[in-house]
Amino acid sequence: MRNRLCLLGAATAAALDASMPARLRAVLQKPQISVMPCCYDGVTARLVERAGFELTFMTGFGVAAARGYADAGLLSFGEMQDSARMIASALKAIPFFADGDTGYGNAVNCKRTVRGYAQVGAAGVMIEDQVSPKRCGHTGVKAVVPRDEAVARVRAACDARDEHGGGLVVIARTDANACLGFDEALDRCRRFREVGADVTFLEAPTSVAQMETYCREVDGWKLANMLEGGLTPVLPPADLEAMGYTIAAYPLTLLSASTRTSLEALARLDRGASTEDLLLPFGELCDVVGFTEYNAEAARYAAET
Repeated sequence: MRNRLCLLGAATAAALDASMPARLRAVLQKPQISVMPCCYDGVTARLVERAGFELTFMTGFGVAAARGYADAGLLSFGEMQDSARMIASALKAIPFFADGDTGYGNAVNCKRTVRGYAQVGAAGVMIEDQVSPKRCGHTGVKAVVPRDEAVARVRAACDARDEHGGGLVVIARTDANACLGFDEALDRCRRFREVGADVTFLEAPTSVAQMETYCREVDGWKLANMLEGGLTPVLPPADLEAMGYTIAAYPLTLLSASTRTSLEALARLDRGASTEDLLLPFGELCDVVGFTEYNAEAARYAAET
């Protein structure tokens, strides 16, 4: 794939002293679409980076699931910020977006949410226009706040970005398509751009025609949410790029794949069957979670004593 860390070469290596938001903006400015698998904890963040992707997104659905809850507004900002801190610590070179949900209150709360994520290492934050408590965009009945309130949230997020001075990337998401219609969702995306959103995210378009219209009628960077089994057609990245999308996000691929494999492993254990073909070699698992790096560091310091 074109958007892989292994293709960055010496130019990226020389730019490792740049801020994470600057790295994220550099990725988004490329003409090719960025494929963005989403993570929800330290090990999935490591896996995305290890696979060579240039960016990732901390999915609220996944974070909630990892803590034993549905993505229905049950987690606090403190819990989400703690997960963002974990992901920032696990990543070495690639930037990530944090899921800011509804901003956890009014516009002032939204500013605090953006600042708080920036403080723990997020390069970007997504803010959405659902009422609180929110719901996953492809499950159940949703409701959104009035347009002016939605725009105020995004404007506050952009103000926090600008006041922070770090160039954080703001994604403005609308779920209006599901409850107020496609025209309202388009208008909200336009308004979000007017108040400074870097990326717009029209959630859950239900047809290729809606996706094409959105890309044609809203300027700026745009995110496509490729949820397998969801409401939106899942298209190849090349097709999304041709439409005008900047990012192809895969929010639940890692969570769903690991859950399926875990269920199969548990079923086999229950019937006394082998799980060997489902597992990584132990040495590779140790490498993924950081033992190789740890042992190398320990050996270096042992040699100096």
